[in-house]
Amino acid sequence: MKEIDELNMPDDVRYSDDHEWARLKADKVLVGLDDYAQDQLGDIVFVELPQEGDSFKKGEVFATVESVKAVCECYLPVGGKIVAANTALEEAPEMVNNSPYGDGWMVEVNPTDLSDMDTLMTNVDCVERLKGAA
Repeated sequence: MKEIDELNMPDDVRYSDDHEWARLKADKVLVGLDDYAQDQLGDIVFVELPQEGDSFKKGEVFATVESVKAVCECYLPVGGKIVAANTALEEAPEMVNNSPYGDGWMVEVNPTDLSDMDTLMTNVDCVERLKGAA
């Protein structure tokens, strides 16, 4: 597993307490698992995503990820309607490990309230929280 200082924590995304990330893309929000979560899970072998058109409140379970170590529920960091799901993960779930902020994104959300983004952590806040928990 990676040391905290080795984690890839881009500054153009926000982070939830549950290790999902959210990136503003015009008026939509891309969501995925952060580098810490994918590293802790190990090799991801299955990803179950919601359907386009599904709606979720902030903090609701929107996806399930299965790794060689565990099964993990993913919580939506912003409430809204799913406008796209990364169906490529069905055939290649390892993209979450290989490119968590790129090809491994999970869903695109049309947020009901963009101010949800303001409640999420910056990369600095997230790293400090991880260091405090270590």
